[in-house]
Amino acid sequence: MTARTEGPHAPAPDRTPPGGAAGTPLRAVLWDLDDTLFDYTGSDRAGVLRHLRTEGLLDTYGGEEAALARWRHAMETEFARFLAGELGFLDHRRARARTFLGLPLSDAEADAWFGRYVAHYEACWALFPDAPPVLEALAPLVRQAVLSNSTTANQERKLAALGIRGRFEAVLCADELGHAKPAAEAFGRACKALGLTPAEVVYVGDKLDIDALGARDAGLAAVWLDRTDTGEEPPTGVRRIAGLAELPELLRGVIGFGAPSTIR
Repeated sequence: MTARTEGPHAPAPDRTPPGGAAGTPLRAVLWDLDDTLFDYTGSDRAGVLRHLRTEGLLDTYGGEEAALARWRHAMETEFARFLAGELGFLDHRRARARTFLGLPLSDAEADAWFGRYVAHYEACWALFPDAPPVLEALAPLVRQAVLSNSTTANQERKLAALGIRGRFEAVLCADELGHAKPAAEAFGRACKALGLTPAEVVYVGDKLDIDALGARDAGLAAVWLDRTDTGEEPPTGVRRIAGLAELPELLRGVIGFGAPSTIR
């Protein structure tokens, strides 16, 4: 990425809204869920800290920040194995428990320990404050669906619990698509499920590499949600927003209206 240039000779930012190939109007917004609409990081942090306090394990693993770092490492390591097809979703959860604790737990022990974490985590579930308003604002104008690297059952239940499942005509996940982001096949199959070409769809996600670049390279319009506001210009073909409130203005004038849903 190229850092933003400041000063009188800085190039003017490109404010052209994202659009499909050869001016194709955008007919659907395809959303990432975790850390885009749903505050996964905040919910996970609060949930795991509650869990470790209840289990009496915070001091065992070096206090809050050290324990959280160990937890993130276990999650990233084992979730990568799930995405690679080495582990099923339940087995990846068991592996996270074993990796974090450093213990050879039986399946039943790992399920029970991880299940106690899940109860605390789900009690902390929350949307980002800017998510409901933008979903409502876009609802009359454009079709909306979710594309996630998690499992369909997990994300369906999460969306229902958060009260926003009705905003989406489809929830498309790696387990059923057979491919995970950033693979072009994941984006392509999601577009096919909507009955649209990639040029008619914009993808919005928080990860530059997995979400925005993956979408761009698959032929979708790509919007990178940079909530940390890094101040960096995105690569060519990617639009950057610091919050979801910026999205409707960015898309104004390029969304196609009245595209019929192909999913019932």
